[in-house]
Amino acid sequence: MSEEIDYRQAGVDIAAGEAAVERIKGAVRSTYRPEVLGELGGFAGFFAPDLKGYRRPVLVSGCDGVGTKLKVAFAVGNHGTIGEDCVAMCVNDILVHGAEPLFFLDYLAVGRLEPGQVEQIVAGVARGCRLAGCALLGGETAEMPGFYPPGEYELAGFAVGLAEHDDIVDGAGIEPGDLLLGLPSTGLHSNGYALARKVLLERAGFAPGDRPAELAGSSVGEEMLRPTRIYVPHILPLLKRFPVKGMAHITGGGIYGNLPRILPEGLGAVIERGSWEIPPIFRLIEAAGPVKREEMFRTFNMGLGYILILEKGAAREAAAFLEEAGPGAFMIGSVTAAGRAGSERVRLG
Repeated sequence: MSEEIDYRQAGVDIAAGEAAVERIKGAVRSTYRPEVLGELGGFAGFFAPDLKGYRRPVLVSGCDGVGTKLKVAFAVGNHGTIGEDCVAMCVNDILVHGAEPLFFLDYLAVGRLEPGQVEQIVAGVARGCRLAGCALLGGETAEMPGFYPPGEYELAGFAVGLAEHDDIVDGAGIEPGDLLLGLPSTGLHSNGYALARKVLLERAGFAPGDRPAELAGSSVGEEMLRPTRIYVPHILPLLKRFPVKGMAHITGGGIYGNLPRILPEGLGAVIERGSWEIPPIFRLIEAAGPVKREEMFRTFNMGLGYILILEKGAAREAAAFLEEAGPGAFMIGSVTAAGRAGSERVRLG
């Protein structure tokens, strides 16, 4: 007769899960807004939005993950910034339409639950939520033995925000001659890591701790794990002062793939080469690959994580506002009437 077996022997440790929840409670509470009802640990999260001042409130939602940047976190053994990336990818997307992020939920799936690792990850999620001004309302931590290798996990999340119907930014008013403002990224953000890892860690043979001269003192691992910039605290105040016609979050597909998503039919854009400084990590990937410059722009943000479109006068004033309040902005090009299909609507001048 076989010996009796329990859930823990099968690979799921309920006690470890309970310990992880206790460890993250403080980080979660640190994100709460006045609208949050209840405490962590229920079957659902509750949020009572204050709709005073809205004529036609619209909920805006977005969902995303971190992608293969997780592989770098596994290799380095640093899980403290990945959560911030997850929040950034979601809140920056809904921000594009002028929505204020209200709350965020995450999904963390692990092969074997390690409370200390979960604590690091959720601390990063909480930090991202505080930067975005949204509440970490809840989520799910799933222990899935045999599904993920030891020490590895998947992280995804979604954000819900609120916008005034008549103020939704959708690009409809964009016209030829409008100017493009590019906001600096912090580096790779959370896109293009399949190519970045292939070039830097495999083909060039860098270890995460290596410090090539091109990175001016930073290690390869530090650059690859630099968290995605959250643009919410910069853009929401700007929207109250300037008539922004369109915005784009520059993620997978780079400028070529994301800028056309907000351009009306028949319009294109010219991006002026040299109008901003391309960060060293991109130059290192390009040289070490080698990777063609065109491919770099089709894969990475190339130092521009967010793009605004405004009419000429407003664009210059908005650039000055961002320069003073942070994170700065570059005049990178203009809208043209020569729009073609797909990514060909954007060209480098």
